Amino acid sequence: MNVIKRDGRLIQFDKSKIMDAILKAMNHTVKGLDINLAKKISQDISDSMRETISVEEIQDLVENKLMASKRKDVAREYIIYRNKRNIARGRRQYDIYMDIVNAVPNDVTRENANMNADTPAGMMMKFASESSKPFVDDCLLSEQASNYVSNNYIHVHDKDYYPTKSLTCLQHPLDYILNNGFKAGHGASRPAKRIETASIIGCISMEQIQNEMHGGQAIPAFDFYLAPYVRLTYIEEIKKIEQLLDENLEELYNTEIEDYIEKSLDDLKDKDRYKQQAINNTVKRVHQSMEAFIHNMNTIHSRGGNQVVFSSINYGTDTSAEGRCIMREVLTSTYKGVGNSETPIFPIQIWKKKRGVNYLPEDRNYDLYKLACKVTAKRFFPNFLNLDATYNQHEDWDINDPRRFEHEVSTMGCRTRVFEDRHGNKTSIGRGNLSFSTINIVKLALECMEIENEKERINTFFKNLQKCIDVISDQLYDRYKFQCTAYKKQFPMLMSGMWVESEKLSPNDTVENVLKHGTLGIGFIGLAEALIALTGKHHGESEKSQELGLQIVKFMFDKVKEKADFYDLNFSLLATPAEGLSGKFVKKDRKHFGLIPNVTDKEYYTNSSHVPVWYKCSIEHKAIIEAPYHEYERGGHIFYVELDGDATHNPAVIMQTVDLIDKYNMGYGSVNHTRNRCNDCGYEDSSENLTKCPECGSTNIDTIQRITGYLVGGVDSWNDAKKAELRDRVTHNC
Repeated sequence: MNVIKRDGRLIQFDKSKIMDAILKAMNHTVKGLDINLAKKISQDISDSMRETISVEEIQDLVENKLMASKRKDVAREYIIYRNKRNIARGRRQYDIYMDIVNAVPNDVTRENANMNADTPAGMMMKFASESSKPFVDDCLLSEQASNYVSNNYIHVHDKDYYPTKSLTCLQHPLDYILNNGFKAGHGASRPAKRIETASIIGCISMEQIQNEMHGGQAIPAFDFYLAPYVRLTYIEEIKKIEQLLDENLEELYNTEIEDYIEKSLDDLKDKDRYKQQAINNTVKRVHQSMEAFIHNMNTIHSRGGNQVVFSSINYGTDTSAEGRCIMREVLTSTYKGVGNSETPIFPIQIWKKKRGVNYLPEDRNYDLYKLACKVTAKRFFPNFLNLDATYNQHEDWDINDPRRFEHEVSTMGCRTRVFEDRHGNKTSIGRGNLSFSTINIVKLALECMEIENEKERINTFFKNLQKCIDVISDQLYDRYKFQCTAYKKQFPMLMSGMWVESEKLSPNDTVENVLKHGTLGIGFIGLAEALIALTGKHHGESEKSQELGLQIVKFMFDKVKEKADFYDLNFSLLATPAEGLSGKFVKKDRKHFGLIPNVTDKEYYTNSSHVPVWYKCSIEHKAIIEAPYHEYERGGHIFYVELDGDATHNPAVIMQTVDLIDKYNMGYGSVNHTRNRCNDCGYEDSSENLTKCPECGSTNIDTIQRITGYLVGGVDSWNDAKKAELRDRVTHNC
C-alpha cells in the first residue's frame, strides 16, 4: 500500500504515523490519551486502505473516524491543528511577500549579497524562492528531517531549488565544447579557432549552465584549456603577414616560442621580425580577450534577480609559453581592473600552487607566481590552492603529461572541493556537488552545558552529534534520489557531455547513472562557539579546546565516511561557507538559551572550524590552529587572514601567507583586506570607513570586502549577521 505525497511521489504506507497524529491531538484535550482508540482508528484505516491513497484523503478519514467516535474533542483538536497550520503558513508567507514588495532590507531580501532583490527581476526571484521553501518543508522533506530543521539542528541549503532537482555546481571540462562546439537555446556554436572565440565560449559555458544549476561554476584548468588558442591566434597573425607580403611563412607556424612577450621590432629583420610582430599582435589580442572575459563575468546576468554568475577559474600549472601568456594577461587585466579600473568581483581566481612548477625560485612559473601575489595584494584575487597538500596530491600526476591538469584538484572560489570519486577517476573535472546541508553543532553543545560532569557532557554531545549525522545523511540521500528522477533533457547543456558520462544518456533517460559521480556535503557551523559552550574556551585560545575541536571534526569525518560506505556515494565533510545561514541558527538558539557570552551574544556563529573573527592573534598562530582541520574537511575548506593596511606595495606579505599554507599542509587560502574606490575620480586606498575621497571630496565611495569566499561591492547588500561579523573582524599581524 502506497501513499501519494503532495508532490506526487509514492511512499510506503505507515499506520504508526496516523496513530502519532491522533495521540498528539489527544494531548491537547482535557481527557488526555486513549491509546486503544488511537490504535483502533489507525488499524481500521489500514484495513480499509486501497492500493494507493493521498495524504489529504488519509487526513479526511482520520477526521471522520474521530467524529464517529466518542472522542469528538479529539476530532476538534485534530481539525483545529490542520487549519492552524494552513492559516499560519499563509500568514507567514504574506508577511514575507510584503517585505519583498516594499523592498524591506532584511534576512530574506539580503540573503544573497550578490543579488539585487529590489529590482523587478530580483523581486520575482525572491517570490519564487520564498514560495518554494514551504512546499519543500511540507511535501519533500521527511518528517524526521523536517523536525530537525524546524528545531534548528540542521539547515538545508538552496532549499528553494530543491523542487527543480537541480545540482549545486560544476567544474567545466571547457575543452569539450571548445573542440566540439555546443548548442544553447536556439543557437549553436562551432568549435573555437582563435582566442577571442575561446574566451567568449568560456563565458557562455558558465552563464548557460548557471541557469541549469543553483550553485557556482568553475573552470578547473583555465590556462590549459585556452593555451591552444594562443598558438592558433599567433598562426593567424603570421598568415596576415603572409597575405601582406605575398610570401610563404609556414615554417614560422610551429616555431618554438620561449614566451609571448611584447618586444620592440627595432634591429629585427626578415623572419625574426615577422615572428616578433605576430607575437606582439597575439599578446594584444590575448590581453583584450582576457579583459573581455573578466568584463563579461562581471556584467552578464544569469538566472533572475540581476545576479551575475558565481564564477571561478583555476590556473597556474601550465608551463607552456601559450599557457603562461593566458595567465600573464588575465593577471595583468585583473590588476588594471574593469571599466573605470574597478576591482572585478568575478571570476574568483584561484592560483594552483605546485612545487616544481611555480612555487620555488627555480620553477618555470615562479615569475607568474610573484605576479599573482602582486595582483592579490591589490585586487584580493587570486586565492591560493595548495596542490602540495598531502590530501590534494594525485599519484598519476606527471610534469611531462600534457593533460596533467586532469590529476589536479580544483576548487570553487567559495571553497567547495570535489576530487575523490568512488565510481570513477579521482578528478575535479566534469563533476561537482549535488547538494549540501549543515549541522548546528552549537545547539548540540548548548544542550549539554548543564551537565556538570565533563566526561558525561562530552559523551552526550557526541551521542547527539551522531543522531544529527544520521538524520542529515538520510535527508541528503532522499534529495539525491529525488534528483535522480530528473531527465537528461531537463539540463540541456549540463548533461550534453559537460557532466561526466552524461554524453552516454538519451534525452528521456534519467540522470541517475551519472549523478553518482557528484558529492553530497555534510557541513557544520560554529565549532568555536560549541567549544566555548563545552569547555569555556575556543580552540584558538586553549590547547585542550583545540584537542576537543579536532576530535569533534575527526568524528564527523569518520562518520561521514561510514555514510559514504553505507550508501556507496561520495559523501564528504564540508566546512560550511555560511552567508545567509550565519545568523539564522543563532537567532533561534538565543530565544531558547538566552544570551551566553561569546556563544549566543553576537548576531552570527563563526564559520565552520575558523578561529573567531574577533580573536586577535598572529597569522601564524591562526594557521597552526586551523590547518589540521583541512585534511578532514574534504568537501571544502578555506584559510584566510585579515591584513592591516594597504598591501599593494608589499606583495611579500601575500607570499608569506602562502608560505604558511605550504608549511602547515593547508589546502586552500586567501587574503582579506579593504579596498575603497572613489567612483568619481578613481582614487583607491585601503583605509577603514572611508566616506569622503581625499582627492576630490566626493562621497561616492565603493568599498569592497570578502564575504565568504567571494567579493561583494557595497556592504549595504550584506545581511545583518554578516555586517555584524564584518564589524567584529580584527586584523592578523605577521
